[in-house]
Amino acid sequence: MSQSTFDDDDLFGEAAAETRAEVEEHLAAAREELPDPDDVWVTDAENVLGALNGLKSALDVGDAVDHVRSAKKAYVLGERADAFEDADDLESEIADLESLVGDIESAAEEVASLTGTIPAIRGALQDAADDGE
Repeated sequence: MSQSTFDDDDLFGEAAAETRAEVEEHLAAAREELPDPDDVWVTDAENVLGALNGLKSALDVGDAVDHVRSAKKAYVLGERADAFEDADDLESEIADLESLVGDIESAAEEVASLTGTIPAIRGALQDAADDGE
C-alpha cells in the first residue's frame, strides 16, 4: 500500500505543476481555435463582397478568447501564489496570444464594416454612372 503524503511543500509543488499544466492546456486550446492562415489569405470569391464575407468568416476566433482568459486567470493565480519557479515563457505566450486574438478581432470588425459599406458604395457609383448617361 502506498503512503499518501500531505506535506504542505509536496502539495504546493503538485498544485503549482497542475496550475502550470492548466495554463499550458488553455494556451494550446486557444491556438487550436485560431483561424487557419490559408483561410485568411486565400479566396476563391468572384467579387469583392464575396472575398470580404469569406474573410469575415475566416477571422472567427471561436473560443480562443475564452481559453486565453482562462489561461491568464490560472497564470495570475499561480503567479500571485508564487507557485512558478520560472513562468516567463507562460507570461510571454499569454501576451502574444492575447495580442494576436485582439488583432484578429479588430480586423474582423474592420472587414464587417467594409462588408456593409462596399455594396452601398457600389450602388452609389452605379447611380452616378446612370445619372451621367
